[in-house]
Amino acid sequence: MTPITEVEGRRLALSNLDKVLYPATGFTKGELLHYYATVAAPLLAHLYDRPVSFLRYPDGPEGQRFFTKNVPPGTPSWVRTADVPHSRSAPSRQVLVQDLASLMWAANLVTEFHTPQWQADAPGQADRLVLDLDPGEPADVVECCAVALWLQERLSADGLHSYVKTSGSKGLHMLVPLEPTPSDRVSAYAKTLAVEAEAEHPELVVHRMTRSLRPGKVFVDFSQNAAAKTTATPYTLRARPEPTVSAPVTWEEVEACTDARELTFLADDIAPRLERHGDLLGPLINLNRAGRVP
Repeated sequence: MTPITEVEGRRLALSNLDKVLYPATGFTKGELLHYYATVAAPLLAHLYDRPVSFLRYPDGPEGQRFFTKNVPPGTPSWVRTADVPHSRSAPSRQVLVQDLASLMWAANLVTEFHTPQWQADAPGQADRLVLDLDPGEPADVVECCAVALWLQERLSADGLHSYVKTSGSKGLHMLVPLEPTPSDRVSAYAKTLAVEAEAEHPELVVHRMTRSLRPGKVFVDFSQNAAAKTTATPYTLRARPEPTVSAPVTWEEVEACTDARELTFLADDIAPRLERHGDLLGPLINLNRAGRVP
């Protein structure tokens, strides 16, 4: 029998709570739901008014995974949605996760949360820039840290303040709050940064996606600034062998990192980090220090 619970006056059926999603650690669906309830405040702040794309993995990371942007079948009528324009087709509707009830409904689908760099009321007007630092083996997050520190100085030279989180996979995401700016302009600037990083450190950085160029280097992926692209939302769990989280980190942690394990965070690590640091990406919410793309 599927348990029924009430969240903020909404009745939710939360299914398969004992199902093990991450066999390596025994982490269950019930624990996944508990995690999302625990981090709801900062996660909802980063999801708010951003159309959500879902990477679903209902049978765990080792099972089938599928990516969807459209409103899932059976979505309750009280879950808010928004029209999202597409350049080559008619607008689609996507979910907006605006409150705890919507978050728990979506979490029950077992999903990673991915969002664009713009909000639903201003599609294609980016209020943040993202650089995805993706290491090619044998490089790992330690090399990503070195690249991130160079990019932090480069952005600072243009008057831009950058923040950083783990991807929850192998690398890092750098985020920069911006005054709303057309996505194509942000993309062009982000590409310039990636090209400059490669020119400065050709032994360490590559800006092209070509797989054969990437072993031992850090791919600086600027493409997620395109209006149609999305990035893993801060605090989302990832479909990895363990319940890793895309977790905000301090620049001091980045500078001190000498081992990938130092910047690998599991679900149980996040509540203590929030208690200690608060939301390190808070400036992205209220656009503190929002800058202008040169």
